Amino acid sequence: MSEDHCTTGDAPKPPVADEPPYAECVLCRKPTEYPESYKGIPLCPVCEWQEAQRTACSG
Repeated sequence: MSEDHCTTGDAPKPPVADEPPYAECVLCRKPTEYPESYKGIPLCPVCEWQEAQRTACSG
């Protein structure tokens, strides 16, 4: 049984907010798509994508 070490599995995603206030991105301080009440490390879409690029498998 081989498991791909690059997958994140079914990692839970935070709920998307329907309206403001939005949580600030912990890296760039821009608004995220997550509610302000979200407990965790919210990232804006740009920083989330960049983080995914940094942690992606290199081959």
